[in-house]
Amino acid sequence: MASRAGKRGHGRREHRREAQLPLGETDAIEVNESSPVIIAFRGFQTQLDAKYDKHERLVKKSRDVTIQSKRIIFLLHRYVGSSNKEAVLKEAEQKLEEVEQSFIKQIALELQGEDVYLYLRAISPGLQEYVEALSFYHYLTTKSLITLPEVQSRLEFDLGSPCPEAEQTDADTTAAASASAGTPPVARVPLPTSEFMLGIADLTGELMRLAISSLGVGDAARPFELCGFMRAILDGFLTVGGAAASREVARKVATLRQSVHKVEAACYALRVRGSEMPSHRLADVFREAEPAAPDTEVM
Repeated sequence: MASRAGKRGHGRREHRREAQLPLGETDAIEVNESSPVIIAFRGFQTQLDAKYDKHERLVKKSRDVTIQSKRIIFLLHRYVGSSNKEAVLKEAEQKLEEVEQSFIKQIALELQGEDVYLYLRAISPGLQEYVEALSFYHYLTTKSLITLPEVQSRLEFDLGSPCPEAEQTDADTTAAASASAGTPPVARVPLPTSEFMLGIADLTGELMRLAISSLGVGDAARPFELCGFMRAILDGFLTVGGAAASREVARKVATLRQSVHKVEAACYALRVRGSEMPSHRLADVFREAEPAAPDTEVM
């Protein structure tokens, strides 16, 4: 009995030692490439590789959109102190069209036939920055807030002439099929409502900077105009609430509320002390106006 138990224990120890051998020291496993399971997994590998490659291309294009949109915002801030405001707005419009026809059109081609939510994290920073730049330009030209359909209309592209900088994707086949069916081929970047809201929330920070710049050049009327506009945006966000408010939206609304409080405090100081302050010191009221602490339970 003892010898049998010893043999069994010795056999288990040998089995464990064999299981712990490095992978390179074991006998090679022959894989049947014609097996349906292996064929299926090879297909999954190809699909995942294509998805990861597309994700990386979209991240790079979104980064380009973010960079160019920030440059447009910096350009628009020259509007207040410029002697030729129309030239600044015209240049900003041209740059917006360049961003749309180059980088955003490439994103639209990549997303042809795809679910945008599969790649939303890759393009979200670029979409938000673009909405911020476009809405800032729209406010300076119309004194109103741009709408979601207006932004979406600028994200649709006629594919009658291919984009020379775009990479060849499955969108070319889709466009050819649409053309043969008699319908005009169109590529579009679907803009989720959440991304539009986040871009508009970022707009209010630029409006606060615009109010500071206006006071710097002696324009004491624009901050009151911007204060009412920012209040209307804040009211719109607060009416959404509930399940529609994501964590990121709630965080940006807290920042929005802080910006509104700062502009309100500055306008109050202007109303009370504006008549006794020289024009070159009007911008100091923003430094003197302490913003209220943001409410943690915004929504």
